[in-house]
Amino acid sequence: MDGTFSKNDLSHVVAADKAHVWHHLVQHKPFETGEPRIVVEGKGLRVWDQKGRELLDAVSGAVWTVNVGYGRETIVKAIADQLLKLNYFAGAAGTIPGALFAEKLIAKMPGMTRVYYCNSGSEANEKAFKMVRQIAHKRYGGKKTKILYRDRDYHGTTIACLSAGGQDERNAQYGPFTPDFVRVPHCLEYRAQWDLTGEAYGQRAADAIEEVILREGPDTVGALCLEPVTAGGGVIAPPPGYWQRVQEICRKYDVLLHIDEVVCGLGRTGTWFGYQNYDVQPDMVTMAKGVASGYAAIACLVTTEEVFNMFKDNADDPLNYFRDISTFGGCTAGPAAALENMRIIEDENLLDNCLEMSGYMMGRLHELQDKHKVIGDVRGKGLFLGAELVADRTTKEPAPEKMVQAVVADCGAQGVIIGATNRSVPGFNNTLCYAPALIATRDDIDQIIDATDNALTKVFG
Repeated sequence: MDGTFSKNDLSHVVAADKAHVWHHLVQHKPFETGEPRIVVEGKGLRVWDQKGRELLDAVSGAVWTVNVGYGRETIVKAIADQLLKLNYFAGAAGTIPGALFAEKLIAKMPGMTRVYYCNSGSEANEKAFKMVRQIAHKRYGGKKTKILYRDRDYHGTTIACLSAGGQDERNAQYGPFTPDFVRVPHCLEYRAQWDLTGEAYGQRAADAIEEVILREGPDTVGALCLEPVTAGGGVIAPPPGYWQRVQEICRKYDVLLHIDEVVCGLGRTGTWFGYQNYDVQPDMVTMAKGVASGYAAIACLVTTEEVFNMFKDNADDPLNYFRDISTFGGCTAGPAAALENMRIIEDENLLDNCLEMSGYMMGRLHELQDKHKVIGDVRGKGLFLGAELVADRTTKEPAPEKMVQAVVADCGAQGVIIGATNRSVPGFNNTLCYAPALIATRDDIDQIIDATDNALTKVFG
């Protein structure tokens, strides 16, 4: 750390935090005798806490966000310059960074044409759900209101997003939920529901979606919302043949394909967007997190021109347009930061680095799998990888969540922050999660894997 804050200053910060801040996803009882972690500074892949400890962040801000790393002065300058010129104007009008980033973003997404700005991934998904419902009333007599979502997928924190959430522990105690959200089976081959493997399993998992559509009635189903790679539900890359069959089914039954790229977007999987690994054409794409690498709040709902045009016809009807607003979707800091974030990814060839480091990290994880019997499966895409821990490889009995969290804690004690599925899928919170920034080097990955190796030895023997 650069010493900007004295020990007394930091003591005051810790006291103020303990007294007044309600942290996300944290039980605060332990803070009565201990203290929360205060992250003071970041540079590259590393952050420093209030005690001066240096930590390698292997999960990009704990929630897979800081894709280009900490301390990017050019992004900060782009934000500052824009805010001095114009900080905000409501989204009913345009702004220069909003127009320019939309143009640059669409250039990376063939087949997509329109960008709707908002300020979080949850909000972007809400917008998509509202569009689907409005289209149902405009085009289908109010019938095609149902939205399908997948077991283990996650789409946000609002009540409607939780209604589309396939992680029951995240949903617990927050019902009743919004009606007409219907679950379809997951596509995790390691936990296969059918005695099939590879492409046969992938196609069968997709066919299960068709079975749900037929059960519900094709004339009632408006959209299917999926993550390209399931994130918090266990880092699940889809099996071969899955996405192609999913798209066929959506086209067959006139179901909009909504792909949630909040985690996978902007390079995380080695392509600009996760779905681009699988040769599919979505109707709607939502994104947040890595869009500006956490330097400013921004999220986007991107649609095809066909979807956009559904809200232009019959202009004489006063209810015909998309009657929605996102207050802070009008803040210019987001698109200004996003423009510079995208330039960095391009100019530093971070997609290529992501793929190269992915291959290296996957190889190192497989070495750990050979050494530690507790690792049942290694999977993922790009620099978004997971290692599922099991008590027994033959039965695939999940490792206890407390022991998985002990591995995370021990890595932290070694100066490496990793993640794990946590209070999400009942009985299956047993996957270690890795998502270092796209600037990661082999030395960074070696430090991450070596810490995991030491932690697995300490916790499981």
